Amino acid sequence: MRTPRLKPSDLIPIGEIARRTGLSVSAIRFYEDRRLIEPVRTGGNQRRFLRSDIRRLSFILIAQRLGLSLGEIEGELAKLPQGRTPTAKDWEAISAAIRARLDAQIADLTRTRDRLDGCIGCGCLSLKHCAIWNPQDQLAEEGPGPRKLLA
Repeated sequence: MRTPRLKPSDLIPIGEIARRTGLSVSAIRFYEDRRLIEPVRTGGNQRRFLRSDIRRLSFILIAQRLGLSLGEIEGELAKLPQGRTPTAKDWEAISAAIRARLDAQIADLTRTRDRLDGCIGCGCLSLKHCAIWNPQDQLAEEGPGPRKLLA
């Protein structure tokens, strides 16, 4: 729960957070429903957000571009403090947590790029020589035709 000791200048309305992040108001409400951000309500029941919520929403957008699922993003954001602006140390902990995943993803992409010339035209990806997706022709047991597609 948010601390009630916030100054009005610490809070911004939903339209402003939408403008600053490039997200629609409905997207912000979606993330609110998922408890990734938590607004403070005014006496008139209007949503107000901490300025640090801009960074939370920006993290969500970046993490999605990197291929993290919404569940993974929720897990990482759950590690951040509620009711106070996360510190650089808080964000570094999240960075460290996803670094190994990103390094593995980069290694997979590099390996795919380096072997791509031999795969163009393969189509079924069920040949015995396909070292990227089907080592030792494991997918042949599932029947003919494509089983995996390069994204």
